[in-house]
Amino acid sequence: MAVKLLPHSWYAALHRGVEAAVARALDAAISSLNGSARPLADRRYRMLGVVSGAVGGFFGGPALLLEMPLTTVVMLRAIADIARQEGEDVESLEGQLACLEVFAMGGRSSDDDAADTGYYGLRLALEAPLSSAARHIARRGLDRRSAPALVNLIGRISERFGVVLSERAAAKLIPVVGALGGAFINNVFIQHFQDTARSHFTIRRLERKYSRSLIEAEYKKLKRRPGKASVRYTALAA
Repeated sequence: MAVKLLPHSWYAALHRGVEAAVARALDAAISSLNGSARPLADRRYRMLGVVSGAVGGFFGGPALLLEMPLTTVVMLRAIADIARQEGEDVESLEGQLACLEVFAMGGRSSDDDAADTGYYGLRLALEAPLSSAARHIARRGLDRRSAPALVNLIGRISERFGVVLSERAAAKLIPVVGALGGAFINNVFIQHFQDTARSHFTIRRLERKYSRSLIEAEYKKLKRRPGKASVRYTALAA
């Protein structure tokens, strides 16, 4: 893993950069996800990511620590537009925090193995920190200085999102990567999280239509019988 080859000081800086990126995304989710923002096509968001990735790849080093929060917020806007397309109310606190969930779902923990850790298992693990954060935001807003609930939520998301974000940044630190390599890495990175968001919000739409218990049961059946997954998923999503 590229990130393990970095000096300790760089690794620590990347870790702080990841938490700053997630914190910035939390701020953006609560303060700027509203119906007035004009949605863009998925490829437009990838283009914005490509540009920021090219800049980070060209300058490298400290520029990456500035680029990470920017790319994360671009991704959040892309995720929010996908959420709207699937009928999510992104002006509600629940919808905004659901957008943040995607960062954890598209990432992975350093303890993960090759097996799928389970979509509903991960959602269950995030329920408590999301609920605590929602209560705090409803009462006191986004002041994180005395908000263990928000710190906990940022930490939980950073734990999984941070692995892929740090590896992406570490890859860009390789001298031969340059601007073109940085642009390519960001394009793949953002597309991966857009695909994750599409799956997440399609499932949430189906839950609103049929109930979470039914969709969770169907999801588990599909996981056990992958050969029939695409046909049954299409029938449910229609």
